[in-house]
Amino acid sequence: MTLTEDQRTQTVERWGDMVYRLALARTASVPDAEDVFQEVFLRYFRHEDRFQTDEHRKAWFIRCTVNRCKSLLSSPWRKRTVPLETAAEVGVEDDYREVYAAVLSLPAKYRAPIHLYYFEGLSVAEMAAALELPEGTVKSQLSRGRALLRDMLKEAEL
Repeated sequence: MTLTEDQRTQTVERWGDMVYRLALARTASVPDAEDVFQEVFLRYFRHEDRFQTDEHRKAWFIRCTVNRCKSLLSSPWRKRTVPLETAAEVGVEDDYREVYAAVLSLPAKYRAPIHLYYFEGLSVAEMAAALELPEGTVKSQLSRGRALLRDMLKEAEL
């Protein structure tokens, strides 16, 4: 038996607060709790016909929420990420932080080629393939980006 849209809404209204509070308590992060909430209800709606009683349903919601939180917190991806506020500083040596900040302030079409060339060590051909642009376009963006960066660094006297 597939639930109607109204029945699904009622299910979320009935169990949603419990799932969200548990996820928030386990992850200590609003965005992570929202992700867990969404995953739990997506899984529930795929298997909604399995549950016979509200006790069974509640136990499943709790177990599924705890398991999704564990999976999220133990994810290798999570171990390789940093908060967005510090992302600009990660992987950049102290000597280059001001220069990198200047690179980040360039327009997007110049920022990518400058970053890929100087910080990632890609060739023009590799950048062209990665950016899906002609090599000539990448060369001109790299040249214009260098000129803008040079002017910015002269003004800042770096």
